[in-house]
Amino acid sequence: MSGKWYFQPARTRERRAVNRDGQTKEESVKWTRPLVALACMALCAAPAAASAATVRGHSARHAMSTGGPDLGPNVIIFNPSMSQTSIQSELNAISTQQVPNQFGPQRYAIFFEPGTYGSKADPLVFQVGFYTEVAGLGAQPSDVVINGAVDVLNQCVNGSCEGTDNFWRSLSNLEINVDLPSSPPAYAPSNGENAGCLNTADFWAVSQADPMRSVIVNGNIFLQDYCGQGFVSGGFFANDQFNGGIVCNCGQQQFITRNSVIDNWTNPVWNQVFMGDRGAPANSFGTGVGQYTTLASTPVSQEEPYLYTDANGNMRVFVPALQRNSVGTSYQSGTQAGSSLPISSFFVASPSTPTGRINAALATGMNLLLTPGVYDLPQTIHVDHPNTIVIGLGFATLIPQHGGVALQTASVPGIKLSGMIFDAGPVNSPVLLQLGGQGRYGVSTGQPVSADPNDPTLVQDVFFRIGGAEPGMATTAMVVNDSNTILDDVWAWRADHGAGVGWTQNTSNTGVIVNGNDVYAYGLAVEHFQKTEVVWNGQHGEDVFFQNEMPYDPPSQSAWMASPTFDGYPAFAVSPWVKSFQGYGMGSYSFFDQGIPIYASDAFTAPDTPGVQFHDLLTVFLNANGGSGGIYNVINGVGGSSTAANADVPVDVTTYP
Repeated sequence: MSGKWYFQPARTRERRAVNRDGQTKEESVKWTRPLVALACMALCAAPAAASAATVRGHSARHAMSTGGPDLGPNVIIFNPSMSQTSIQSELNAISTQQVPNQFGPQRYAIFFEPGTYGSKADPLVFQVGFYTEVAGLGAQPSDVVINGAVDVLNQCVNGSCEGTDNFWRSLSNLEINVDLPSSPPAYAPSNGENAGCLNTADFWAVSQADPMRSVIVNGNIFLQDYCGQGFVSGGFFANDQFNGGIVCNCGQQQFITRNSVIDNWTNPVWNQVFMGDRGAPANSFGTGVGQYTTLASTPVSQEEPYLYTDANGNMRVFVPALQRNSVGTSYQSGTQAGSSLPISSFFVASPSTPTGRINAALATGMNLLLTPGVYDLPQTIHVDHPNTIVIGLGFATLIPQHGGVALQTASVPGIKLSGMIFDAGPVNSPVLLQLGGQGRYGVSTGQPVSADPNDPTLVQDVFFRIGGAEPGMATTAMVVNDSNTILDDVWAWRADHGAGVGWTQNTSNTGVIVNGNDVYAYGLAVEHFQKTEVVWNGQHGEDVFFQNEMPYDPPSQSAWMASPTFDGYPAFAVSPWVKSFQGYGMGSYSFFDQGIPIYASDAFTAPDTPGVQFHDLLTVFLNANGGSGGIYNVINGVGGSSTAANADVPVDVTTYP
């Protein structure tokens, strides 16, 4: 990800609930102020070894107030009885290491037990760096309150401050009262920014793979660290609530917000998508009008499983219930529908745990908790039981070492995967994550008998890398063979910088292939793959928000041709036999930087049939300084060209066909 994003001026504009002890019961401003002025057998008890080097001087993990499993030294648990000085010091030590640590092996999960941290007079303010998960351990977001700010800021190197590489971090299940000191806080590490606006808002200046889920923000939150004018490119909100301030999209070129409550959102830029939100801007998409795609409700969704502590201080996992045609947050009534599982139902693994032991635990029907770290896998992890939950803490990273699949699921309903990175390994893998077996059903013959629309497969906050952290190759990042699947915040990235990067080095054809029927994708980003980047074969699918950058590095036009008559490859292709598909808020961008003109005929291709429809598509040519080439058409020969002649200007198609 690199590219150039531009700030635009602000524009006018009966359920089953679970209480905290795990028991279940039945119960029925228009802001236009200039931005610059705002300046577990023993299996389930398997100990989790340290996954990577810990911060120098960093203490071992804190025990929970009452009790819980040993999650290893890279899971940090704070409680309100600890001094704020010690909490701040430990947070600063982690952020000092992780903020610049784009491709390092260290991983951290930071949890706050229920209670209040910081105060208006003495706020708790800290940065979230790479591979850092920050979450509350309450049953509801309001059970953990931080008075202060939880920030992602630009990284400043040699006077240049950028947010375009702020990847792989998360924030969830807590409430923030945005309280800031009268003078800028002493951020650790200092990012070298102009101090004039550092203490004006909570900053979440992210670019891909940075989910914010089930967070309540009371006050202003800015999605760009504009102090140093650093660019940013994309993010994901789900099940959040924003009160008493503005959400300044600022220079975020794209963003998706799902099932949230919004007080005031500003600055549409190119592709802002809202689905099932209260207070979202009205749908307004098109050149000179705005770039908002707004859907009134979410057709089918299920929030991500999460750790929490019950009334006795015991750790459990809450599994939110499936929702249909939902609007707003899952906790807006004061309780959440769903079920609660004891932590003892999870096998706790660390990077030192043999893969065979992980598979043995999964074979007995246990769930899986992957503690923070990098897992070098000599064999595939197999998830074969229905309703198995696999949770990665601190962006647990799976790397196949011998050309195999990293993780494969059986064609059974209800499997839930969340919080993981899949890295390509040194030997080419056919696929990194495969959902469902192959050969069980044809893509045009209907869904398998095991699929259950009331118990979908979930893939949430799962990310893929081909190269970047280490050399790697994979033919395809993810294959979805299962029907009734929800993809909720997925980023597949063939690296454009880092280790092992080059047209003949980090080779990968396709990011995502969808063969299953009734697959919903919310917040899908797929970038830089060398052939068609998304192939959608299944019936009755829906994609809400798509972000793509075509590969930067084709060495010549002849090296990048789908056919003799089709220049380049499409970013997103719906296959000819598909009869039903809906796409909303989908963008594809080009940034060819090889010094020669490279073109793609179309960003999107699809059969011309009444049931296959697209809404609010766009293309943009990004490389205004020295770039050449571009995308000739938006979809199937329709829409104007985005080339160096109209760089940094979206070319929109509001409806197709």
